[in-house]
Amino acid sequence: MSFKKNISMKDFWDDRYSQSEFAYGEKPNEYIKDKLPDFKPGKILFPAEGEGRNAVYAAQLGWEVSAFDFSSKGKERAELLAASKGVSIDYKISSFLEENYDYEEFDAIAMCFVHFLPDIKGQMHHRLNSYLKVGGYLIMEAFSKEHRQLNKVNPAVGGPPDENMMYSIEELKNDFKNYDFIELVQIKTTLNEGFGHVGEGSVIRLVARKIS
Repeated sequence: MSFKKNISMKDFWDDRYSQSEFAYGEKPNEYIKDKLPDFKPGKILFPAEGEGRNAVYAAQLGWEVSAFDFSSKGKERAELLAASKGVSIDYKISSFLEENYDYEEFDAIAMCFVHFLPDIKGQMHHRLNSYLKVGGYLIMEAFSKEHRQLNKVNPAVGGPPDENMMYSIEELKNDFKNYDFIELVQIKTTLNEGFGHVGEGSVIRLVARKIS
């Protein structure tokens, strides 16, 4: 999970991923855990994957897993977690807009609390769309714009500092017009993921199939 690609934020995430405890736990996100088994394993991409909890889970299900993040400490932690589970993942160090994958390389892309800076959000959605095969699936859980108020009350629940980095249903429909939305909902849920997500949050959950 990454918000900015400048050095100060890289240092922030390297420090967070150097703590004795996994920042968001070793177990997969509940939404990813619930949805991923519904799909036949193939090639899957996890952008801004941090410490690798979801990528490792996918590998355990038989997926061929690629992931990227700009935190070297996140990669180290992810590869250790993978080794402990007896699986492997292809994890690259890369900032947003600098990642490089083949056109329509993946059968699925899964994003778990990935929040782009407003000036690159549209570009990143376009890039990720290009990496996904027609007929492939996008799976996502992220904070909604309404989450900012909950974060102000309880910073322990986590989330980016800028509401414009969060999502609305309308924004996702607009950016992914070439998708069939199987599920697209905004709900409040209680998060309990390591020390980074603790408390009530407002999230958007999405499963969509690329149709063109």
